[in-house]
Amino acid sequence: MGGGKGGSNFDPKGKSDREVMAFCQSFMTELYRHIGKDTDCPAGDIGVGAREVGFLFGQYKRITGLYEGVLTGKGLTFGGSLARTQATGYGLVYILDEMLKHNGKELAGKTVVVSGSGNVATYAVEKAQQMGAKVVAMSDSNGYVYDPDGIKLDVVKEIKEGRRGRIKEYVEAVPTAKYTEGKGIWTIPCDIALPCATQNELNLDDAKALIANGCFAVAEGANMPSTREATDLFVEKKILFMPGKAANAGGVAVSGLEQSQNSMRMSWTFEEVDAKLHDIMVGIFAKANDAAKRYGVEGNYVAGANIAGFEKVAEAMLAQGIV
Repeated sequence: MGGGKGGSNFDPKGKSDREVMAFCQSFMTELYRHIGKDTDCPAGDIGVGAREVGFLFGQYKRITGLYEGVLTGKGLTFGGSLARTQATGYGLVYILDEMLKHNGKELAGKTVVVSGSGNVATYAVEKAQQMGAKVVAMSDSNGYVYDPDGIKLDVVKEIKEGRRGRIKEYVEAVPTAKYTEGKGIWTIPCDIALPCATQNELNLDDAKALIANGCFAVAEGANMPSTREATDLFVEKKILFMPGKAANAGGVAVSGLEQSQNSMRMSWTFEEVDAKLHDIMVGIFAKANDAAKRYGVEGNYVAGANIAGFEKVAEAMLAQGIV
């Protein structure tokens, strides 16, 4: 649920809404027989936002004649949930904040670097700024922008959500910022790093650069953005590191809340959904932290998240009878 993914080699860059719609409809024409409200419920991801989910859901409904919570991340007018757009980014910062507080630190006043400028990155920046942090850098697949005065999120939203532009356009609106083509965002000195772009974007050299520049906490907003070598170094150097399988669960969590609302034919307020999301992320931290303590690796949240997840699945399998 919420974690069902389907990939394609269709590049939406430069395509019209009509072309994107036609592709989504063709894709769903083949996909619909494999999914359902109780069977592999997909959600958006890289390149798939509210527009694409709407096209996919519309085609599913036409083909099946069913109006159900089969896709999450839907528009508010046809079964979507308030706070679903913000969920992964907000959830990332909620669990980061919990991890920091548990270790005697706080988010307020800290310098943060966030990779990406899509949905997860944008709302991680928004929540981090709301909680008093100073975010100084964001990126996209072409390069990164550094704003020592703090990222102006309204400018980023206008570029990315308004006209689907590139992050380099930020410097046109904020001349004091600097744009750099290509990799390198992890060389910017920061207290906290939030990789929110794509898989394997943070490698061993990047991890070394972050640590050398004083970074003490990393939380993953993307799916497996840190390579295994980078992760091992963070753990070895006792960097506060929260892996994506725990840290970016906010999107899937609110996908579940969206489906709950669909099943009950109800719509909760933004504040209600946000409060439930916060509680879920605090609970995830508690489970990972508890598992790490029980197995003698306190502070190792990679091990804690792995153990907690494995135990949950193993206990369910044992209870239902091993085949």
